[in-house]
Amino acid sequence: MMVEPSLVLFYVASAITLGGALGVVMTRNIVYASFALLAAMMGVAGVFLLVFAEFLALVQILIYGGAVVIVLLFALMLTRLEDFQNLTDHRQWPIAAVISIGLFALLVTAIVTTSVRTTEPQSIDFETLGEILFTQWAIPFEVASLVLLVALIGSIVLVRTDGDRD
Repeated sequence: MMVEPSLVLFYVASAITLGGALGVVMTRNIVYASFALLAAMMGVAGVFLLVFAEFLALVQILIYGGAVVIVLLFALMLTRLEDFQNLTDHRQWPIAAVISIGLFALLVTAIVTTSVRTTEPQSIDFETLGEILFTQWAIPFEVASLVLLVALIGSIVLVRTDGDRD
């Protein structure tokens, strides 16, 4: 019995994604959690590549894998850790475990009972995507850029200390 290489690659990418996701929620060090998040994002990008969604894989790596993790690390470096209290209350763990097991059972039930339709792979080149983005979707694209600009300015204002405002 011959195993297809694409199936092996899917299992590897899925294992990387699940391992990274578990690392995010299980580690207590936020820096390690951000690197685990990066690994999970890379695994998702690998799954996108396996289903011939190259643009989504590129966006996943650049935006989520790069920008979000870097913003998280910068936010960590610029945060005054002494302002936060150390939480040692673990009473929420049993409730979280029950909810997690219930959601996992719900997902497994949905996966087992749902049939998946297959479609032919369709690909769109970057030129056509850019043309559609800047003609048909120009207004939402500009609104999103303005929202990001406001968020950037707001983060700069929040990070500045009182002595820097002179």
